[in-house]
Amino acid sequence: MEQRAALPAASDVTRVRAGDAISDVLIVDDHPLMCDALAATLGYAFGLRKVRTASSLGAALASIREEGQPDAVVLDLNLPDVEGAEGVMTLRRLAGDVPVTVISADLDPGMVCAVIAAGARGYVGKLLPRAKMVEAFSRMWAGETVVPEGCDNPTPEASDAATLARCFASLTPQQMNILRLICQGRPNKIISYELSIAEATVKTHIAAIMAKINVSNRTQAALLASKARLFTR
Repeated sequence: MEQRAALPAASDVTRVRAGDAISDVLIVDDHPLMCDALAATLGYAFGLRKVRTASSLGAALASIREEGQPDAVVLDLNLPDVEGAEGVMTLRRLAGDVPVTVISADLDPGMVCAVIAAGARGYVGKLLPRAKMVEAFSRMWAGETVVPEGCDNPTPEASDAATLARCFASLTPQQMNILRLICQGRPNKIISYELSIAEATVKTHIAAIMAKINVSNRTQAALLASKARLFTR
């Protein structure tokens, strides 16, 4: 994969227009070679004014708070502090309508559908040839939703993952934190301790979570979170 992600040569990357709206792009990937290759490829192909990089979701959120919203975000699904569709949902809350593109080696149709339902503009495979990758970004930054081949006609299971992802997108950040700990098997008392909130507050949040996703217990909530590809750890 590292060889495919090598820095672009002028001979195999064509300069294209991304529209006047895209000049500042934030790339979030913890693999240094991939991050550098994306920055070089997209920066050259689209003549970007600014390319920021971050190696974690936390660093990406800090960049947005400190430097303002970028014009577009490129997000790896598997980061040190987040995995799965949760990263897209978290970015959407802070970045608003900024287009978020997921780039990943995981081309599972269920994951693709969940990520798009969570608010991503598109989904690009990490092993896509550079020319096709540039074409995909050109289409996405022009307003089109782009997914890998074979994922445009989702299976019933993938469609279910998308429906569930839309439900989970309505959770507040604190509710998402609590759900993540529920999925890790933490009891209410430990959740209360880890989040520094009262146990009664934890119970109130859990009741709200279950009402939003229409389940009656913690086990069902964790099962649906798994089906929605919310957390993949």
